[in-house]
Amino acid sequence: MPSPNVKRYLENYQGELDGVALYCALAEVEENPKRAQVYENLARMEKKHQGFWEEYLKKEGVSVLPNKPSWRMRTLIWIAEHFGPDSILSTVAGFEKADKNIYVSQEETKGTSMTADEHLHDRVLGEILKVDKDGASGSYLAQLEGRHKSMGGNALRAAVLGANDGLCSNMSLVMGVAGASFNEHILLLIGLAGLLSGACSMALGEWLSMTSVRELVEREIRVESEEFDLNPQAEGEELQLIYESKGMEPEAAKTLASHMIANKERAMDALTREELGINPEDKGGNALEAAAVSFGLYSLGAIIPVSPIFFLHGVHAVIASAVLSAIGLFLFGALSTLFTGRPVLIAGSRQLGLGLLAAGVTFLLGHLLGVSLS
Repeated sequence: MPSPNVKRYLENYQGELDGVALYCALAEVEENPKRAQVYENLARMEKKHQGFWEEYLKKEGVSVLPNKPSWRMRTLIWIAEHFGPDSILSTVAGFEKADKNIYVSQEETKGTSMTADEHLHDRVLGEILKVDKDGASGSYLAQLEGRHKSMGGNALRAAVLGANDGLCSNMSLVMGVAGASFNEHILLLIGLAGLLSGACSMALGEWLSMTSVRELVEREIRVESEEFDLNPQAEGEELQLIYESKGMEPEAAKTLASHMIANKERAMDALTREELGINPEDKGGNALEAAAVSFGLYSLGAIIPVSPIFFLHGVHAVIASAVLSAIGLFLFGALSTLFTGRPVLIAGSRQLGLGLLAAGVTFLLGHLLGVSLS
């Protein structure tokens, strides 16, 4: 009879199988060959861990093993293949951080390098995420030096939350109006108005936010340039102190700082990155692009409660809107598990319950107001 450990062994095996598939896929789609090599190395380590748990399962007489990644990992791989590896990098890094101590309390891994390997995975992914801020450091990612393409935070999380905002807001609005009247013409008008006003508000907010960041960055760079013009020697001393704080010997730091300030363009690039912590090539990203994406994501969610009203009438339109919105709420909650790792049923049900509660409150308020005004 299999021991109670079999379930844990299978979970560990599936987790390592997922890791192999994910890092192999990231290596395939990564354009930077040196970073792709990092992913290939991580995949090899995960493959070794997979073999470790396979041996334990064989000892327990388990001959039929999982042979494909979980649905969550297959979804992440699809996103990486279609939108690039950076679109899921924050999510993957979050998984590695959450699981870095997964083997600490497991007796089978005592005396092995598996816990150290998991800690290494966490550090490697953390260094990749840091590369946009201050360049890759340490022996793990020295080969990535010079890559400064912005990742823009966790794109996957932002996409799910943006669409979910549109769904929750517009569903509550439509249900509030439906509480007062089942007139589909009014519901459609209010629903579309809510979609457009909400999407425009989100887009404008995103544009203002990113424009403000860009203007602040440009101001900081301008001030730094003026300070360099006034006293380049002082700026060189600041660079020297920064290099020393990173572990360089004083003489080496002084030599490097002197080399940097000998050319203003080179000096400004170093000061902007090292002193201000700003990537001068990025400056906060494209505000118009971010606004358009924000508009689209919000609209994607907000159209869900409105769409049945195009085809149905009266109470049937309201019921269909509520049902379709409920399905959307559950699906968005389920999608959130891609970056939280929580069980799908729990996350989806929680989102469904909270969304329906909000819709129920607005429906009741709409009904009360409709009665009092009639």
